[in-house]
Amino acid sequence: MLRLLGAHVVRRPWLFLVAALVLVLDAILLGADLPDRLGSGGTTDPGSESARVQRVLEAHYPEQQPNLVLLVSVPEGGQVDDRALAAQGARLAERLAFEKPVVGVVSYWQTGLAELRSHDGRQAVIAARITGDEDRARSALEELAPRFRGGQGDLTVRITGPLAVRDEIQSTVAEDLARSELIALPLTLIVLVWVFGGVLAAALPVLVGLVTVLATGAVLRIVTGFTEVSVFAQNLTTALGLGLAIDYALLIVRRFREELDAGAAPGDAVARTVRTAGRTVLFSALTVAVALSAMLVFPLYFLRSLAYAGITVVLVSALAALTVLPAVLALLGRRVDALTVRRRRRGTARRPAAGGRVTLLVMRRAPLVTIAVTGVLLLLGLPFLNARFGTADHRQLPASSQSRAAQESLRADFDDLPEGAVPVLLRDGGAATAEARERTGRIAGKLSALTGVTRVESSAGTYRDGLRTEVASPADSGRRTAGYDLLTVVAEDDTAATSAAHQDLVRVLRAAAGPDGASVGGPAAEVVDGKAAIGRGLAPALALILLGTLVLVFLLTGSVVLPVLTVLLNGLSLTAMFGAVVLVFQEGALSGPLGFTATGDVEATLPVLMFCVAFGLSMDYGVFLVARIKEHYDRGGDHRASVLAGTRSTGGLITAAAVVLSVVFVSIGLSRITNTKMLGLGVALAVLVDALVVRTLLVPAVLALLGPRTWWAPAPLRRLHRRLGLREDAGPEPQPPAPHTPAGPERTPHDREPAAL
Repeated sequence: MLRLLGAHVVRRPWLFLVAALVLVLDAILLGADLPDRLGSGGTTDPGSESARVQRVLEAHYPEQQPNLVLLVSVPEGGQVDDRALAAQGARLAERLAFEKPVVGVVSYWQTGLAELRSHDGRQAVIAARITGDEDRARSALEELAPRFRGGQGDLTVRITGPLAVRDEIQSTVAEDLARSELIALPLTLIVLVWVFGGVLAAALPVLVGLVTVLATGAVLRIVTGFTEVSVFAQNLTTALGLGLAIDYALLIVRRFREELDAGAAPGDAVARTVRTAGRTVLFSALTVAVALSAMLVFPLYFLRSLAYAGITVVLVSALAALTVLPAVLALLGRRVDALTVRRRRRGTARRPAAGGRVTLLVMRRAPLVTIAVTGVLLLLGLPFLNARFGTADHRQLPASSQSRAAQESLRADFDDLPEGAVPVLLRDGGAATAEARERTGRIAGKLSALTGVTRVESSAGTYRDGLRTEVASPADSGRRTAGYDLLTVVAEDDTAATSAAHQDLVRVLRAAAGPDGASVGGPAAEVVDGKAAIGRGLAPALALILLGTLVLVFLLTGSVVLPVLTVLLNGLSLTAMFGAVVLVFQEGALSGPLGFTATGDVEATLPVLMFCVAFGLSMDYGVFLVARIKEHYDRGGDHRASVLAGTRSTGGLITAAAVVLSVVFVSIGLSRITNTKMLGLGVALAVLVDALVVRTLLVPAVLALLGPRTWWAPAPLRRLHRRLGLREDAGPEPQPPAPHTPAGPERTPHDREPAAL
């Protein structure tokens, strides 16, 4: 297949380029409104108990689920109870109630509830719900917010609530993404100019990266028509699109230049590059896609949508590297070295390059290096044993955010707001009978006696310590509707609604009320159910990754030892990333310099995402290295020489690719959103550790210890590999022209370590 593709690209390069240009223009038009169609949720299990409760609450109890909060402040020296100011507040609430998508407006001036008035009497709350799905609700908020925010007569209004927080997260992510692209592209081009030694050769990988990002955006726009897609998919698309496309282009351009150095004509060099390096690109893309596809196992749309985005961008990257780039190379030919800024050495000196000397030293001290590096990596991963998992809240936003500042004012200046309440839903058959009221009262009394509960509000009254302390008010009659009866459990703990204490309370409530047919919901219950869904999916996700990796590496190498070794070393390369996640983002080390607020826990879905992305990228470099070692081993049969030659010939490539990819992910990590910062900086750390430590030190050491046993496979599998296995090398090696150098052993172009790739 690749032989045929290479031949067609050489014969009709303009056809491939025109087709690519048309597709890119269509992609720009199609993906123009992608940011407006992305969501910021998706971290809950849609089939869970908490999700079922949430759907009932949204349908029948909108006033119990406010997603919009107006925090109203009065002038210095005033009080919210002052007659003139109270009249303005009441009119403001009335205006909000007449907005078409707004329901369930509740204000301090309407109800007189003490919990809607601040401690100092200078602030009050108007809460409401904007109806509709996430897109409609966000559009409605963007339309009404300018008319309610800021000065309203003598009052000052700040807008917050879950909807406003999500909207600000989405807009901040979009702004940060544009900024990261402006940072990443110039820095990437500078790195590539240094790597290739020429401006034109350096621009080719960037071109492939841009084509990939634009094409993937269009595919994601199509996907949003069928399922929800997380706003973080854009960040993943940009990072992986630029990073992988540039990695693959590095491999293709380097191999093309090697073929030219070996004396091949430009057309033959392109065809051979597609046949040889193209196989490595395909294997790499498949292994990364397998790692990302593991997220499809989980029911959370945050992870599933990132799997769609990741798989798409990986396949598009490989397609662009195998079609667009070879077509450009076929047209450029030897002009690929135009605009050179430094001379590229092609010498045949026998002295090993610096990378070769390091590999020789590592292989001579293999036991010591293996034990030392493994010990250090395991030590770096130890903090992850103390990981605590939660969910994102307003503290994801920067401290300057208005939504965050208002939310923190609510936490600091108000008591007993609904944030500390847990909804418990009863099925009563729709009949307001004495028996149903007695059942509600019995369950409410039982729950109010539990440790950690302040009171329980129900249609039968308010209960404290197992006893009814207040009779039901007329407003409480609205708790019984459509065959449901709603209880509100107010917790003693005044920390965030998703804190560990609230999660423990959810478990206690379910144990106590579950036998009575009650369902527990709320933010803390969503975290509990989300973690349970992730826990159930971990085993099949890991099985998918392991099975896919083992099969693909076996098909590439014909060994059963190398696939197992690859999985173990890839996993080991991620320990530093996971340790840093806990130490930095959970515990707050470096939170000041990095500009974020540590929350004391980690978003439960982030480690899964980071594992799949980082494992896939480490497989990317693993395939680059193993494929070249295998090529040298097939050619000469000397294991140690093959490890040395393969490591030396890919060392510069892997280092350059890692630097480029880390630049892209660090630029993503400069985001003002904490989770995006964690994703970008964490994956960048994993990439550098994998390329500079694992591939440079640990892999050569372990392969030296294993020796020829590295290539062992039982006879039936060896026969299977001869039939189905693929190799990077295909056909005879092009011979270089006779050298005009002193006699002596000659190194082939594939064994050289040029100063520029």
